[in-house]
Amino acid sequence: MGELGIGIGWRSEIDLTVERMPGVDFVEVVAENIHHDHLPESLRVLRDRGIPVLPHAVSLSLGGADPLDGARVDHLAAVADALDAPLASDHVCFVRAGGLDSGHLMPVPRTRDALDVLTANVKTAQSALGVPLALENIAALLEWPDAEFTEAQFLTELVSRTGCLLLIDVANMWANGLNLGQDPATLLDGLPLEQVAYVHVAGGIEKDGVYHDTHAHPVPPGVLDVLRELVARVRPPGVLLERDDFYPSDAALKAELDAIRAVLT
Repeated sequence: MGELGIGIGWRSEIDLTVERMPGVDFVEVVAENIHHDHLPESLRVLRDRGIPVLPHAVSLSLGGADPLDGARVDHLAAVADALDAPLASDHVCFVRAGGLDSGHLMPVPRTRDALDVLTANVKTAQSALGVPLALENIAALLEWPDAEFTEAQFLTELVSRTGCLLLIDVANMWANGLNLGQDPATLLDGLPLEQVAYVHVAGGIEKDGVYHDTHAHPVPPGVLDVLRELVARVRPPGVLLERDDFYPSDAALKAELDAIRAVLT
């Protein structure tokens, strides 16, 4: 995969901001929010300008025990094709079980049985996609008991079995460090960083002793520190800022992109 550069998450609320902002090398769009036959005008402009537009799914539930929903995979494939995307992504998580939808990205138990299920689902998704699949580490508020792998071991084995790429979210690592006591540096040391497709950076807020990865607040310095830890180990092809709510001024968004760029230089 080639160099992506510095990117930002495309959202309809800031479509013109993203379209006109200087220094945006690529964008990411939530796949479930668009239809391949009716791409928003702003995304067509960006695509036709030669800016990579990457679809990011949130609903495949690759870590779930229920059968993979082929319609959701087909939708992601169709969106990737319509965008001429170089890759697509989702998360190492599940969102559905027993007919219920959690409304959140739930962590996968780090067991051999769960890894077998995740691997099978990832391979099924890969066979339906026309582009490589990158999988993202999530922020979690709990850890399942009786883990048989560390997170690094679990993700490394997943990459080994499937050949998937990694979408490294340093904000999620920061959140898990605060809430679960996990050390981001230790996780980075154990990952196959040569498989990194790109990186997510986002902000959050601490409330009642719990850090919430909101994507609606400024990026805290600690998240950029984790990005520095990653860059000290490998040069990621791209780094993307996520913002999903409480959108600040264009100048504030540009300042956050500039702060990310400064870490990479």
